[in-house]
Amino acid sequence: MKVPHLNRALELQRAVQSPDGAGGFTTSWESLGTLWAEVRPGSGRDVAGEELVLTSTPYRITVRAAEVGAEARPQPGQRFLESSRVFAVLAVSERDPAGLYLTCFCREEAPQ
Repeated sequence: MKVPHLNRALELQRAVQSPDGAGGFTTSWESLGTLWAEVRPGSGRDVAGEELVLTSTPYRITVRAAEVGAEARPQPGQRFLESSRVFAVLAVSERDPAGLYLTCFCREEAPQ
């Protein structure tokens, strides 16, 4: 196994929902800390809609492993933030048999 080059600092965030007073809720993002990561783009694809084409590029983000349940362990539904770039975490798996690194399967989203 090739050792990943963890050269990018990404902020791990989780969604926090608060009542909006009108029966709904608002979503804000809470920082869980900074993780050093290797970011690798996957192959992009175009999906044709009725009147437009949507482009999506998946990413594989590798970070050091943390124990299950630890705040530093990414989970689906969380996101990574790097400056103005936002990477939504879709799935997480161990990268190697020893469990030293995690691979986060992500999709880049437009910042809100």
